[in-house]
Amino acid sequence: MIDETRRHFFERCGMGLGKAALAGLIAGNARAKEPHFAPKAKSVIYLFMAGGPSQFEMWTPKPQLQKLHGQYIPDSFLEGKRFAFMDTSFKDKPKLLATKREFKQYGQNGTWGSSLVPHTAAIADELTFLHTVSTENFNHAPAKCFASTGYTRFGRPSMGAWVTYGLGSESQDLPGFVVLQSGPRGPRGGAPLWGSGFLPTTEQGVLFRSSGDPILNLSTPKGVTPRMQSQVIDAIRDVNGMRNETMVDPEINTRIAAYEMAYRMQTSGPELIDFQKESKATLDMYGVEIGKPSFAANCLLARRLVERGVRYIHLWHTDWDHHDDLTKPLEDVCRQVDQPCAALVKDLKAHGLLDSTLVVWGGEFGRTPMGESRDGKVGRNHHIDAYTMWMAGGGVKPGVHFGQTDDFGFNAVEDPLSMHDVQATVLNQLGLDHTKLTYQFQGRNFRLTDVAGKVIHKILA
Repeated sequence: MIDETRRHFFERCGMGLGKAALAGLIAGNARAKEPHFAPKAKSVIYLFMAGGPSQFEMWTPKPQLQKLHGQYIPDSFLEGKRFAFMDTSFKDKPKLLATKREFKQYGQNGTWGSSLVPHTAAIADELTFLHTVSTENFNHAPAKCFASTGYTRFGRPSMGAWVTYGLGSESQDLPGFVVLQSGPRGPRGGAPLWGSGFLPTTEQGVLFRSSGDPILNLSTPKGVTPRMQSQVIDAIRDVNGMRNETMVDPEINTRIAAYEMAYRMQTSGPELIDFQKESKATLDMYGVEIGKPSFAANCLLARRLVERGVRYIHLWHTDWDHHDDLTKPLEDVCRQVDQPCAALVKDLKAHGLLDSTLVVWGGEFGRTPMGESRDGKVGRNHHIDAYTMWMAGGGVKPGVHFGQTDDFGFNAVEDPLSMHDVQATVLNQLGLDHTKLTYQFQGRNFRLTDVAGKVIHKILA
């Protein structure tokens, strides 16, 4: 018997259920597994701002930066540093750039928030801010890869894949790891950012849409009755079972479960994205327009996925790369995410889900305190040494600000953090020890945090 490739199998037996979807759908079919210790959270929602949001325009006012606007940053800050699209060896070195945004303090702890993020700043007492996060690469795709997989080169499992590998899923009718996208395009790096790497393909993320069928071609084709489709699924399962007896290939079991999951999702999928069942007050709180894809719709969908037992939901929102204009482009993207982010946290809390759901917000890096000039417009370059993220729920202390940067916001001067520390903390809140969640590949035990990472215990409740 000639061995068939995975691609040929799906081409012959697709039955309109969506070839791309089938490869990953069985993540939700895996039984829940025991964590290493008692978890604080059951699910994670990662709000990823792809492109690098500017901490200086949103969360980190620096009086000294305002005072010294237009002056050269001291050479000591630039020694040994490299930047994307900014050559510090030139005589005309980059100059410090003040922000034009107005800041005010919010909440009991006086959290600073700018006019760009009024909704999120208003719930600052629910948030935990990390002001000194650093990463390892100043280019978008490698930095996104590092934030997603713990490594700057593609090929390793994403954090969502590690989570479903370690914990399985509580949902029988939905994948354990769901990916949602919004913005003008997908993130640089594409599908490997939510891939399974060398883990079984059952653990990879499944890309959903926020309107229509969650997955293309999920609906039953015209003229095909439920009984006819059930017979086809049963026949495919039997053929695959016979093949597996010969080959003993775990990928064949993946195919079997994928068809069964897709069959069940023909019922659960349409109900999942039926926002007509949400109140007008809820839709207005998020800013959702029914039938219109958006980051707001994805945030609401994320809450509905958590309600249904999905373990890990990764939202990607693009267009945060502002090298040459910190005016309308930045205002537009902040307007798209500010209200929905705040609504998600409030909605999770109202549904009794915030304590068991860890919400993470951030990009692959931040922006420089120096300006970058392009065609007469000024923006900020990529900055990897210290930038801001926030968390909410899931057993982290609300209203906390962790870490401090220098007067220019260039380096951490107190409690420096790495992206591996953030990843270790996310796993910790799910009851997973990042040093023990390993997988042997090519003779070595690999883990999400590689050989680094420390849990940020000071922010944990």
